[in-house]
Amino acid sequence: MRWLELRRRAAREPAETARWVVIDCETSGLDPRRDRLISLAGVGVKSRRICPKDCFSRVLRQEQPSRRENILVHGIGEQQQSHGEMPEAALAAFLAFADRAPRVAYRAAFDRSVLERACGRRDRSPRLDLAQLLPVLFPARGSPAATLDAWLEAFAVAHPARHDALGDAYATAQLFLVALAECGRQGFRSVGAVLQAARAGRWTGR
Repeated sequence: MRWLELRRRAAREPAETARWVVIDCETSGLDPRRDRLISLAGVGVKSRRICPKDCFSRVLRQEQPSRRENILVHGIGEQQQSHGEMPEAALAAFLAFADRAPRVAYRAAFDRSVLERACGRRDRSPRLDLAQLLPVLFPARGSPAATLDAWLEAFAVAHPARHDALGDAYATAQLFLVALAECGRQGFRSVGAVLQAARAGRWTGR
């Protein structure tokens, strides 16, 4: 009951002043049921601003480094993977960093599945998928099938460090600021209203 009340209270909070955490995961592949979490990053957003000091980034230690073709994608080499932070400590630090803030990601279901499997428990924090929200706000700019790169290009958001967890989280956070401003203009002014708008996009296919 206490958890439900906290969620209701968070949903009523103004979206502009709430703390959101934009996250990104780099993994050993594209199957969230099988592939391993290699690195994890988060960027805090509050009052329509990215908070430079409110950031998180970890490489998780791997017993066996990922395949060469995978390393070419994210650039995290065998030595970095072998000497990363112990997964339990890194994940505990992330959960403390993110706290109860709503999580924001592009294709959020993937990141959530990977994190839940790595943590060994369900994540009950509110989740916002920009892939669902952006077509609701900007139907003429793109569709739910659009890639993150396509949306970044549509709003001229630079992304020099793609497939780096912190770089991707930062670029996604900039895109989220665009979405958050448009939410205010369209009347989605609370955290709950923003989350509901994204869910509407999921069911309508916009």
